[in-house]
Amino acid sequence: VYFGWNTRRLINEQITQTVDSEIVTLQDEYDIGGIRRLIFTLDARARRPDSYLYLLTTAAGEGLAGNVGSLTAGVLERSGWTETAYRKLEDLEQTEHHALVRIVQLSGGFRMLVGRDLEERDRMHDVVIGAGRWSLAIVVILGIAGGLFVMRRVLQRVDAMTATAQTIMAGDLS
Repeated sequence: VYFGWNTRRLINEQITQTVDSEIVTLQDEYDIGGIRRLIFTLDARARRPDSYLYLLTTAAGEGLAGNVGSLTAGVLERSGWTETAYRKLEDLEQTEHHALVRIVQLSGGFRMLVGRDLEERDRMHDVVIGAGRWSLAIVVILGIAGGLFVMRRVLQRVDAMTATAQTIMAGDLS
């Protein structure tokens, strides 16, 4: 449980650090070239085959750029970090994924979402939990086997002492 929790926490920290650095870079692009440059940059980055999520919307919530097709309702209304369900634009299967995202309010009323898919985190968590289960099973089996071995050795000695005591009680002092 400890390793599973710690693994999840560390991966979340890595995600927040990478997303924060991506947001700083994108905000610099916005400060240098305005909304047009930011749209161009987001569109270029959204085409990359990685697990980053991008979305730029107007104050009214109309999408301007990015690779996110749909989000949980109300996610874009508040700034900061949140976990949300989403679908990518090019996702033909219409399967829902989960992501850790940060929403930033830009000047001019624009909202920018940058995030990472959580599939890797969940997969790593499952691997750690699976390893923990196997480890627990092995410890229990070895504990039972060791307990039986020690118990037999101790009981053999106790039986030998009992036999000797009974022989002495019977009068045989040899």
